[in-house]
Amino acid sequence: MAGYSLAENFAQYFQVKFANTKALRQEAFKIRYGVYAAELGWEPENDSHMETDDCDDYAFHCLLEHKRTGVHAGCVRLVIPPANEPVKKLPFEAHCLESARKDVIDSTQLPRGSFGEISRLAVLSSFRRREKEKNVPFVLNSINPKTVYSEEERRNFPNIAMGLYIAAVALADICNHQVAFVMMEPRLNRRLTRFGLPFVQCGEEMDYHGIRAMFHLERSGFSSHLSPELAELYQNIFNDLSHQIFLTPFTNPKDK
Repeated sequence: MAGYSLAENFAQYFQVKFANTKALRQEAFKIRYGVYAAELGWEPENDSHMETDDCDDYAFHCLLEHKRTGVHAGCVRLVIPPANEPVKKLPFEAHCLESARKDVIDSTQLPRGSFGEISRLAVLSSFRRREKEKNVPFVLNSINPKTVYSEEERRNFPNIAMGLYIAAVALADICNHQVAFVMMEPRLNRRLTRFGLPFVQCGEEMDYHGIRAMFHLERSGFSSHLSPELAELYQNIFNDLSHQIFLTPFTNPKDK
């Protein structure tokens, strides 16, 4: 809409929701199943039509809701070692710690609870655009024109994945984390860096549904490099999440 900032326009159509109930967390699991199992075939299909793993027991989940329809367009989670079992592993610690570059950052020397891992970001196919992008879990610059959504709504679809990334970083900020880790494609990191989230590669590249590597973002870079418009979006999402949740590091989401 003319005259509206990116953040204001985004807020017209979407809202970030902290999944603080079992039902909302299951909505995230259903989105992940639809993308990672049914669409991409990266995970096995099952009768529950929900994609989960052991880390979900100590992860905080966010959903992005399309306001007019009430449809949850996407999800993301921040995995945090639980207070009662701080030695529990994050996904990268369980599956690719051997690829870590300790000369960049040594996660084994960081206090447990001072960092988490962003993972399982997924956007429904109906909120993506191009046929060639049907085999990726989300995009940062695409929408699907053949939907019931208005042209003005579809103009905001490219911001969905960015909104979810910002939500995950804002959640890490609220948790007072010093570092956020994420496993992603190097080309995605280049896009995020252009947007003002300068993750630094801290792991060797490995082949896992494409070439990926571990990256990290220190607290000083959570929002300081964002453009004014994205900084406004970050602050709005940060405030929205802050009003929805009451948590500190080591909080167990299963207690909610």
